[in-house]
Amino acid sequence: MLTTKEQKRVADEISNSSNVIGKGTVLEGNVETYGNIRIEGKVIGSVKSKSKIALGHSCYIEGNIVAQNADIEGEVKGKLEISELLVLKATAKIHGDIITGKLVVEPGAVFNGSCKMGAIIKDIKIGENNGMHALRPEGAQAN
Repeated sequence: MLTTKEQKRVADEISNSSNVIGKGTVLEGNVETYGNIRIEGKVIGSVKSKSKIALGHSCYIEGNIVAQNADIEGEVKGKLEISELLVLKATAKIHGDIITGKLVVEPGAVFNGSCKMGAIIKDIKIGENNGMHALRPEGAQAN
């Protein structure tokens, strides 16, 4: 059994890890990680991270995104739930609703959907019933 100090060290190592889905890669299915993830390829499915998601200019996501922070340069068709800061770069194309704490939109970015900002969002759950409903306002009940 790990001590509290060892558990914290392991948790820090996991959350500081980085993942890359490269340009030309096509992934069908959901992606979940405790660490950062950079996507340059195509994902047909949802992406969830307890840290930061960076979507490059060649990225295409058809599914929901849940993360603490996100920088988007590519195209997303789905709902975005970002608990802290969402940055839409000039080349970003978003087709779906956004729920975020803070939003930065560079000139040239395209966003089609509704946006809710400043909502208090609870913890991001990884590995729970593959649902992308992990971010809930304070007091909301799980399904």
